[in-house]
Amino acid sequence: MLISLFVLVVIVIAATLRVANEWTRAVVLRLGRFHAVRGPGLYFLLPFIDRVAMRIDLRIQTASITAEQALTRDTVAVGVDAIVFWQVEDPRRAAIEIADYRQAIERVAQTSLREMIGASDLARLLSDRRAADEQLRVTIGEKTGSWGVAVRSVEIRDVVIPAELQDAMSRQAQAERERHARVTLASAETDIAAQIMAAAELYASHPAALQLRQMNLLYEMNKDRGATILVPTDMVAALASAFKPAASN
Repeated sequence: MLISLFVLVVIVIAATLRVANEWTRAVVLRLGRFHAVRGPGLYFLLPFIDRVAMRIDLRIQTASITAEQALTRDTVAVGVDAIVFWQVEDPRRAAIEIADYRQAIERVAQTSLREMIGASDLARLLSDRRAADEQLRVTIGEKTGSWGVAVRSVEIRDVVIPAELQDAMSRQAQAERERHARVTLASAETDIAAQIMAAAELYASHPAALQLRQMNLLYEMNKDRGATILVPTDMVAALASAFKPAASN
């Protein structure tokens, strides 16, 4: 008799006692109706009355989504890979409001990705991914919020464009760089010409400064050589006039 009673007690305890991990919540139904969300740790069920309808993982989950040959607003076919980070915030709604919230999240994310691509230009997708990530996060989160699921972030991993378009964009970028280089060179030439004109005006108004400059140039050209050959020019005449007083002395 005691053994039978002991076995019955063990069976009852085994049927009523449950354990939920720290990151797990158990959605309990009582006679088919929602009763409570249990966990973490130990919790009890009434035998034949309560049952665990679903165990919900509250950790952040990921879902990979891909859109192949999706047309942008400027009619360019692209392939986009992204990853969605989501988390269940309300276990009750995740268990009751939708049959399979994991599958629903993936499908909603897939649809939202294609919608975002169709509403964006290729240049925006390539140059401003953070804005596209945030737009996807908000769009997907608005759809999954009614299920008790929050979208933490979305990251676009890759944008694949046709090979011929890549070549065209590469040529365009190269031409743009050459144009900038030519503009920079022309600007530098203009600045140099302006400085030369200013120097010419200064030397024209101050002949002594020009003579000193000529002497400095001759010195710099011949300071490492043993001899200097002077060709009769205005520079030589200017040097001769400059050294006449020294010679007469």
